[in-house]
Amino acid sequence: MSTHPVAFMSYVRFDDQHEDGRLSQFCERLSSEVRMQLGYKFHIFQDRNDISWGQQWQERIEDSLDDVTFLVPIITPAFFNSPPCQAELERFLKREKDLGRSDLILPVYYVECWLLNDEKRWAKNPLAEVIAARQHADWRELRFEPFTAPQVGKTLAKMARHIGDALQRNEPRLPGPTQANVTAQSDAQSQLPQVESREGSDTNGSAPSSKTEPRTRVVDALHRGDHATVTEALHAAKPGDRILVRPGFYKEGIVIDKPVEIIGDGQLSDVVIEASGQNVVVFKATMGRIVNLTLRQTGEGKWHGVDIVQGRLELEGCDITSQSLACVAIHGGAEFMTENKAASIFTGAG
Repeated sequence: MSTHPVAFMSYVRFDDQHEDGRLSQFCERLSSEVRMQLGYKFHIFQDRNDISWGQQWQERIEDSLDDVTFLVPIITPAFFNSPPCQAELERFLKREKDLGRSDLILPVYYVECWLLNDEKRWAKNPLAEVIAARQHADWRELRFEPFTAPQVGKTLAKMARHIGDALQRNEPRLPGPTQANVTAQSDAQSQLPQVESREGSDTNGSAPSSKTEPRTRVVDALHRGDHATVTEALHAAKPGDRILVRPGFYKEGIVIDKPVEIIGDGQLSDVVIEASGQNVVVFKATMGRIVNLTLRQTGEGKWHGVDIVQGRLELEGCDITSQSLACVAIHGGAEFMTENKAASIFTGAG
Protein backbone atom coordinates (compact mmCIF):
# COMPACT_ATOMS: atom_id res chain seq x y z
CA MET A 1 0.00 0.00 0.00
CA SER A 2 1.23 3.49 -0.72
CA THR A 3 2.63 5.27 2.30
CA HIS A 4 1.14 8.59 1.26
CA PRO A 5 -2.35 8.13 -0.25
CA VAL A 6 -4.18 11.42 -0.83
CA ALA A 7 -7.08 12.80 -2.83
CA PHE A 8 -7.93 15.99 -4.71
CA MET A 9 -11.42 17.47 -4.67
CA SER A 10 -12.25 19.05 -8.00
CA TYR A 11 -15.09 21.55 -7.75
CA VAL A 12 -16.31 24.98 -8.80
CA ARG A 13 -15.61 27.58 -6.12
CA PHE A 14 -18.96 29.32 -6.66
CA ASP A 15 -20.77 26.10 -5.77
CA ASP A 16 -19.03 26.01 -2.39
CA GLN A 17 -19.74 29.69 -1.78
CA HIS A 18 -23.41 29.23 -2.69
CA GLU A 19 -23.64 26.31 -0.25
CA ASP A 20 -22.05 28.38 2.56
CA GLY A 21 -18.95 26.21 2.61
CA ARG A 22 -20.79 22.89 2.67
CA LEU A 23 -18.44 21.38 0.08
CA SER A 24 -15.51 22.29 2.31
CA GLN A 25 -17.28 20.57 5.19
CA PHE A 26 -17.86 17.54 2.98
CA CYS A 27 -14.12 17.45 2.22
CA GLU A 28 -13.25 17.50 5.93
CA ARG A 29 -15.85 14.88 6.81
CA LEU A 30 -14.71 12.48 4.12
CA SER A 31 -11.08 12.92 5.13
CA SER A 32 -11.95 12.16 8.76
CA GLU A 33 -14.07 9.14 7.85
CA VAL A 34 -11.24 7.65 5.78
CA ARG A 35 -8.86 8.22 8.67
CA MET A 36 -11.29 6.50 11.03
CA GLN A 37 -11.51 3.43 8.81
CA LEU A 38 -7.82 3.22 7.87
CA GLY A 39 -6.25 4.37 11.11
CA TYR A 40 -4.00 7.07 9.62
CA LYS A 41 -4.39 10.54 8.13
CA PHE A 42 -5.78 10.87 4.63
CA HIS A 43 -5.41 14.37 3.22
CA ILE A 44 -7.81 15.74 0.62
CA PHE A 45 -6.46 18.80 -1.20
CA GLN A 46 -9.24 21.19 -2.00
CA ASP A 47 -8.40 24.71 -3.11
CA ARG A 48 -6.89 24.95 -6.58
CA ASN A 49 -6.05 28.60 -5.93
CA ASP A 50 -3.85 27.62 -2.99
CA ILE A 51 -0.22 27.19 -4.02
CA SER A 52 -0.12 23.80 -2.31
CA TRP A 53 -2.82 22.58 -4.67
CA GLY A 54 -0.74 23.24 -7.78
CA GLN A 55 2.44 21.85 -6.26
CA GLN A 56 0.83 18.69 -4.95
CA TRP A 57 -1.17 18.17 -8.13
CA GLN A 58 1.93 18.32 -10.31
CA GLU A 59 3.88 15.97 -8.05
CA ARG A 60 1.09 13.43 -7.84
CA ILE A 61 -0.21 13.50 -11.38
CA GLU A 62 2.99 13.96 -13.34
CA ASP A 63 5.88 12.67 -11.24
CA SER A 64 4.67 9.96 -8.84
CA LEU A 65 2.66 7.28 -10.57
CA ASP A 66 3.51 4.83 -7.80
CA ASP A 67 1.58 6.86 -5.22
CA VAL A 68 -2.13 6.11 -4.93
CA THR A 69 -4.07 9.31 -5.57
CA PHE A 70 -7.83 9.78 -5.88
CA LEU A 71 -9.91 12.45 -7.60
CA VAL A 72 -13.23 13.47 -6.07
CA PRO A 73 -15.10 15.58 -8.67
CA ILE A 74 -18.16 17.41 -7.32
CA ILE A 75 -20.61 17.13 -10.19
CA THR A 76 -22.86 20.14 -10.78
CA PRO A 77 -23.93 21.85 -14.02
CA ALA A 78 -21.10 24.33 -13.51
CA PHE A 79 -18.53 21.53 -13.41
CA PHE A 80 -18.97 20.81 -17.12
CA ASN A 81 -18.68 24.53 -17.89
CA SER A 82 -15.42 24.90 -15.98
CA PRO A 83 -12.26 24.52 -18.10
CA PRO A 84 -10.06 23.91 -14.99
CA CYS A 85 -12.37 21.14 -13.74
CA GLN A 86 -12.52 19.52 -17.17
CA ALA A 87 -8.73 19.72 -17.51
CA GLU A 88 -8.26 18.08 -14.09
CA LEU A 89 -10.60 15.25 -15.01
CA GLU A 90 -8.90 14.69 -18.37
CA ARG A 91 -5.44 14.57 -16.82
CA PHE A 92 -6.61 12.20 -14.13
CA LEU A 93 -8.23 9.88 -16.67
CA LYS A 94 -4.84 9.68 -18.38
CA ARG A 95 -3.25 8.85 -15.04
CA GLU A 96 -5.75 6.02 -14.47
CA LYS A 97 -4.97 4.65 -17.93
CA ASP A 98 -1.23 4.76 -17.25
CA LEU A 99 -1.77 2.87 -13.99
CA GLY A 100 -4.18 0.38 -15.51
CA ARG A 101 -6.80 1.36 -12.92
CA SER A 102 -10.46 2.35 -13.08
CA ASP A 103 -11.24 2.92 -9.39
CA LEU A 104 -9.44 6.15 -8.55
CA ILE A 105 -12.12 8.66 -9.62
CA LEU A 106 -14.96 9.01 -7.11
CA PRO A 107 -17.68 11.29 -8.54
CA VAL A 108 -20.10 12.98 -6.16
CA TYR A 109 -23.35 13.79 -7.98
CA TYR A 110 -24.23 16.96 -6.10
CA VAL A 111 -26.75 18.88 -8.25
CA GLU A 112 -28.97 17.57 -11.04
CA CYS A 113 -27.27 17.91 -14.45
CA TRP A 114 -29.36 17.80 -17.60
CA LEU A 115 -26.24 16.67 -19.45
CA LEU A 116 -26.22 13.39 -17.50
CA ASN A 117 -29.95 12.66 -17.77
CA ASP A 118 -30.04 12.10 -21.52
CA GLU A 119 -27.77 9.53 -23.17
CA LYS A 120 -27.91 11.39 -26.47
CA ARG A 121 -26.58 14.51 -24.78
CA TRP A 122 -23.78 13.01 -22.70
CA ALA A 123 -22.73 10.82 -25.60
CA LYS A 124 -21.59 14.02 -27.32
CA ASN A 125 -19.49 15.03 -24.32
CA PRO A 126 -16.68 12.52 -23.59
CA LEU A 127 -16.23 13.68 -19.99
CA ALA A 128 -19.95 13.54 -19.25
CA GLU A 129 -20.00 10.06 -20.74
CA VAL A 130 -17.20 9.00 -18.38
CA ILE A 131 -19.02 10.38 -15.34
CA ALA A 132 -22.32 8.81 -16.38
CA ALA A 133 -20.67 5.41 -16.73
CA ARG A 134 -19.02 5.52 -13.28
CA GLN A 135 -20.52 4.54 -9.98
CA HIS A 136 -21.05 7.70 -7.99
CA ALA A 137 -22.14 8.93 -4.58
CA ASP A 138 -25.58 10.46 -5.08
CA TRP A 139 -25.69 13.63 -3.01
CA ARG A 140 -28.62 15.36 -4.77
CA GLU A 141 -30.95 14.85 -1.80
CA LEU A 142 -28.29 14.60 0.88
CA ARG A 143 -27.14 18.18 0.19
CA PHE A 144 -30.23 19.32 2.09
CA GLU A 145 -29.54 17.07 5.09
CA PRO A 146 -27.31 17.95 8.07
CA PHE A 147 -24.03 16.08 8.32
CA THR A 148 -25.39 14.49 11.49
CA ALA A 149 -28.11 12.69 9.49
CA PRO A 150 -27.55 8.89 9.54
CA GLN A 151 -27.83 8.53 5.77
CA VAL A 152 -25.15 11.19 5.24
CA GLY A 153 -22.83 9.34 7.60
CA LYS A 154 -23.52 6.01 5.91
CA THR A 155 -22.81 7.47 2.46
CA LEU A 156 -19.52 8.96 3.66
CA ALA A 157 -18.61 5.62 5.22
CA LYS A 158 -19.33 3.84 1.94
CA MET A 159 -17.06 6.26 0.04
CA ALA A 160 -14.32 5.77 2.63
CA ARG A 161 -14.68 2.01 2.30
CA HIS A 162 -14.28 2.31 -1.47
CA ILE A 163 -11.04 4.22 -0.92
CA GLY A 164 -9.83 1.57 1.50
CA ASP A 165 -10.65 -1.20 -0.97
CA ALA A 166 -8.79 0.63 -3.75
CA LEU A 167 -5.75 1.00 -1.51
CA GLN A 168 -5.86 -2.71 -0.71
CA ARG A 169 -5.87 -3.52 -4.42
CA ASN A 170 -2.66 -1.52 -4.70
CA GLU A 171 -0.84 -3.82 -2.29
CA PRO A 172 1.60 -6.33 -3.83
CA ARG A 173 0.21 -9.83 -4.17
CA LEU A 174 1.70 -12.42 -1.85
CA PRO A 175 2.53 -15.95 -3.04
CA GLY A 176 -0.44 -18.28 -2.83
CA PRO A 177 -0.70 -20.65 0.15
CA THR A 178 0.58 -24.19 -0.12
CA GLN A 179 -1.80 -27.11 0.31
CA ALA A 180 -0.38 -27.65 3.79
CA ASN A 181 -1.15 -24.04 4.70
CA VAL A 182 -4.65 -24.34 3.32
CA THR A 183 -5.27 -27.44 5.41
CA ALA A 184 -3.88 -25.77 8.52
CA GLN A 185 -6.02 -22.71 7.95
CA SER A 186 -9.10 -24.86 7.44
CA ASP A 187 -8.43 -26.76 10.67
CA ALA A 188 -7.90 -23.51 12.57
CA GLN A 189 -11.04 -21.95 11.19
CA SER A 190 -13.07 -24.99 12.16
CA GLN A 191 -12.21 -24.26 15.80
CA LEU A 192 -13.51 -20.67 15.59
CA PRO A 193 -17.10 -19.82 16.55
CA GLN A 194 -19.38 -18.88 13.68
CA VAL A 195 -20.20 -15.18 13.71
CA GLU A 196 -23.53 -13.94 12.41
CA SER A 197 -23.30 -11.05 9.98
CA ARG A 198 -24.64 -7.77 11.35
CA GLU A 199 -26.36 -7.22 8.05
CA GLY A 200 -28.47 -10.35 8.54
CA SER A 201 -27.85 -14.08 8.27
CA ASP A 202 -28.05 -16.09 5.07
CA THR A 203 -30.87 -18.64 5.16
CA ASN A 204 -28.85 -20.89 2.84
CA GLY A 205 -26.00 -21.04 5.31
CA SER A 206 -23.47 -19.28 3.09
CA ALA A 207 -20.68 -17.36 4.76
CA PRO A 208 -21.25 -13.63 5.32
CA SER A 209 -19.21 -11.09 3.42
CA SER A 210 -15.73 -10.54 4.90
CA LYS A 211 -16.23 -6.78 4.70
CA THR A 212 -19.27 -5.67 6.68
CA GLU A 213 -19.98 -2.08 7.55
CA PRO A 214 -20.15 -1.64 11.33
CA ARG A 215 -23.65 -1.26 12.67
CA THR A 216 -24.18 2.41 13.50
CA ARG A 217 -26.44 3.43 16.35
CA VAL A 218 -27.40 7.11 16.60
CA VAL A 219 -27.97 8.71 20.00
CA ASP A 220 -30.06 11.88 20.02
CA ALA A 221 -31.27 13.62 23.17
CA LEU A 222 -34.30 14.91 21.23
CA HIS A 223 -35.37 11.35 20.33
CA ARG A 224 -34.55 11.76 16.63
CA GLY A 225 -32.13 8.85 16.54
CA ASP A 226 -32.09 5.19 17.51
CA HIS A 227 -31.61 5.91 21.23
CA ALA A 228 -32.10 8.84 23.59
CA THR A 229 -29.16 8.02 25.91
CA VAL A 230 -25.70 6.57 25.48
CA THR A 231 -26.45 3.95 28.13
CA GLU A 232 -29.44 2.74 26.13
CA ALA A 233 -27.30 2.47 23.00
CA LEU A 234 -24.60 0.53 24.88
CA HIS A 235 -27.15 -1.95 26.20
CA ALA A 236 -28.43 -2.58 22.66
CA ALA A 237 -25.02 -2.57 20.95
CA LYS A 238 -23.18 -5.64 19.76
CA PRO A 239 -19.38 -5.98 19.80
CA GLY A 240 -17.89 -3.91 16.99
CA ASP A 241 -20.81 -1.48 16.75
CA ARG A 242 -20.31 2.27 16.27
CA ILE A 243 -22.30 4.71 18.41
CA LEU A 244 -22.71 8.25 17.05
CA VAL A 245 -23.71 10.78 19.70
CA ARG A 246 -25.41 13.88 18.36
CA PRO A 247 -25.03 17.29 20.04
CA GLY A 248 -26.78 17.43 23.40
CA PHE A 249 -26.35 17.27 27.16
CA TYR A 250 -26.39 13.69 28.44
CA LYS A 251 -26.49 13.49 32.24
CA GLU A 252 -25.44 9.89 32.85
CA GLY A 253 -22.52 7.68 33.74
CA ILE A 254 -21.79 5.01 31.16
CA VAL A 255 -20.27 1.52 31.43
CA ILE A 256 -18.51 0.12 28.37
CA ASP A 257 -18.27 -3.65 28.70
CA LYS A 258 -17.97 -4.63 25.04
CA PRO A 259 -15.67 -3.53 22.17
CA VAL A 260 -17.39 -0.51 20.61
CA GLU A 261 -16.48 2.97 19.46
CA ILE A 262 -18.37 6.04 20.67
CA ILE A 263 -18.05 9.16 18.52
CA GLY A 264 -19.34 12.66 19.10
CA ASP A 265 -21.09 13.75 15.92
CA GLY A 266 -20.72 17.52 16.17
CA GLN A 267 -18.59 20.25 17.73
CA LEU A 268 -16.63 18.99 20.73
CA SER A 269 -18.22 21.49 23.12
CA ASP A 270 -21.73 20.56 21.98
CA VAL A 271 -21.58 16.83 22.78
CA VAL A 272 -21.42 16.59 26.58
CA ILE A 273 -21.71 13.61 28.92
CA GLU A 274 -21.81 14.69 32.57
CA ALA A 275 -21.97 12.49 35.66
CA SER A 276 -22.42 13.66 39.24
CA GLY A 277 -21.49 11.37 42.12
CA GLN A 278 -20.19 8.64 39.82
CA ASN A 279 -17.59 7.99 37.13
CA VAL A 280 -18.45 9.43 33.74
CA VAL A 281 -17.03 6.39 31.93
CA VAL A 282 -16.16 2.97 33.31
CA PHE A 283 -14.30 0.93 30.71
CA LYS A 284 -13.99 -2.84 31.17
CA ALA A 285 -13.89 -4.29 27.66
CA THR A 286 -10.97 -5.77 25.72
CA MET A 287 -10.68 -2.69 23.51
CA GLY A 288 -12.60 0.42 22.61
CA ARG A 289 -12.46 3.95 21.28
CA ILE A 290 -13.99 7.27 22.39
CA VAL A 291 -13.74 10.24 20.03
CA ASN A 292 -14.76 13.91 20.19
CA LEU A 293 -16.70 13.90 23.46
CA THR A 294 -16.74 16.34 26.38
CA LEU A 295 -16.70 14.23 29.56
CA ARG A 296 -17.43 16.06 32.84
CA GLN A 297 -17.28 14.59 36.34
CA THR A 298 -18.98 16.79 38.96
CA GLY A 299 -20.18 16.57 42.53
CA GLU A 300 -18.70 15.21 45.72
CA GLY A 301 -17.09 11.82 46.29
CA LYS A 302 -14.15 9.94 44.90
CA TRP A 303 -14.79 9.54 41.20
CA HIS A 304 -12.94 9.72 37.88
CA GLY A 305 -13.71 11.13 34.49
CA VAL A 306 -12.67 7.84 32.83
CA ASP A 307 -11.98 4.71 34.89
CA ILE A 308 -10.18 2.06 32.80
CA VAL A 309 -10.56 -1.23 34.66
CA GLN A 310 -9.14 -3.51 31.98
CA GLY A 311 -8.37 -3.75 28.27
CA ARG A 312 -7.19 -1.02 25.92
CA LEU A 313 -9.07 2.25 25.45
CA GLU A 314 -8.22 4.93 22.89
CA LEU A 315 -9.32 8.49 23.67
CA GLU A 316 -9.10 10.87 20.73
CA GLY A 317 -9.94 14.58 20.70
CA CYS A 318 -11.84 14.47 24.01
CA ASP A 319 -12.20 17.19 26.67
CA ILE A 320 -12.13 15.47 30.08
CA THR A 321 -12.61 17.27 33.41
CA SER A 322 -13.04 16.05 36.97
CA GLN A 323 -13.93 17.87 40.19
CA SER A 324 -12.91 14.81 42.19
CA LEU A 325 -10.08 12.36 41.51
CA ALA A 326 -7.90 12.01 38.39
CA CYS A 327 -9.55 12.53 35.04
CA VAL A 328 -8.24 9.18 33.78
CA ALA A 329 -7.55 6.22 36.07
CA ILE A 330 -5.83 3.05 34.82
CA HIS A 331 -5.86 -0.22 36.73
CA GLY A 332 -3.54 -3.23 36.54
CA GLY A 333 -2.50 -4.10 32.99
CA ALA A 334 -5.04 -1.85 31.30
CA GLU A 335 -3.80 0.40 28.50
CA PHE A 336 -4.68 3.97 27.61
CA MET A 337 -3.96 5.82 24.37
CA THR A 338 -4.77 9.45 23.67
CA GLU A 339 -4.65 11.84 20.73
CA ASN A 340 -6.04 14.95 22.41
CA LYS A 341 -4.50 17.54 20.11
CA ALA A 342 -7.44 19.93 20.15
CA ALA A 343 -8.82 18.99 23.53
CA SER A 344 -7.67 18.92 27.11
CA ILE A 345 -7.67 16.96 30.35
CA PHE A 346 -8.18 18.90 33.59
CA THR A 347 -8.53 17.79 37.17
CA GLY A 348 -10.37 19.98 39.65
CA ALA A 349 -9.61 18.42 43.02
CA GLY A 350 -7.97 15.28 44.38
